[in-house]
Amino acid sequence: MTVNNVDRESIRHGKITEQPLRQRPAYPTWAIKLVMAITGLIFALFVLVHMVGNLKIFLPAHDGEPAIDVYGEFLRSAGEPLLPHEGLLWIARIVLLVAVIAHIHGAITLISRSKQSRGKFRRTNLMGGLDSTATRSMLITGVLLLAFIIFHILDLTLGVQPAASAAFQHGEVYSNMIATFSRWPVTIFYVIAMLCLFLHLFHGIRLAASDLGITGKKWLSLFTFLAAVIPAIVVIGNIVMPLSIALGLLS
Repeated sequence: MTVNNVDRESIRHGKITEQPLRQRPAYPTWAIKLVMAITGLIFALFVLVHMVGNLKIFLPAHDGEPAIDVYGEFLRSAGEPLLPHEGLLWIARIVLLVAVIAHIHGAITLISRSKQSRGKFRRTNLMGGLDSTATRSMLITGVLLLAFIIFHILDLTLGVQPAASAAFQHGEVYSNMIATFSRWPVTIFYVIAMLCLFLHLFHGIRLAASDLGITGKKWLSLFTFLAAVIPAIVVIGNIVMPLSIALGLLS
């Protein structure tokens, strides 16, 4: 162990050491947790806005053009003429990509440090219920969500087969969604990913409160409320859409 008042005799016999137990990390743990909290909240805001946009698939067409296609063209042309076509969309994509990389790096670093600090000992039976399930599953749900994000981009953004359907056409949002979610395996995978998203957001938003230094009772209550409401709204909204297509309610 490391002590303040050094006993030279003990040091000579190898019982204690003046050296620290572990090297000081380049980035403090609190800074990594802060980055994960900020990037996590960015994801939460993104999936909420993305869900609202996807629900336009249920709106009536405008002059024969599906409402979600009109929305898709709006995203591609937003910022013109100040920005080039799809300029604002690519800025958002880059921000999300950087946030994903920072979030994954932070998660791996924190897990590694936790294992080093804990050693061979494990803490068990500290809590139960949904809190315990969400906490224990953060790594698993995170990996599944990363796999889903990659698949989702290949499917509905890039149109790369076999992730995408054979009927994929760039810019045709409505028809692409109908084609991809008419495949039951894709719909089931989507639903499973949304359930993982609920657990990940539920625990992540609550954890973000403490990582951001929020200790007030009212603010903590607000974050606890948002941690339950936002994931529930996002998951329900995102599950209704593919199931409606798979069941033939939308065509």
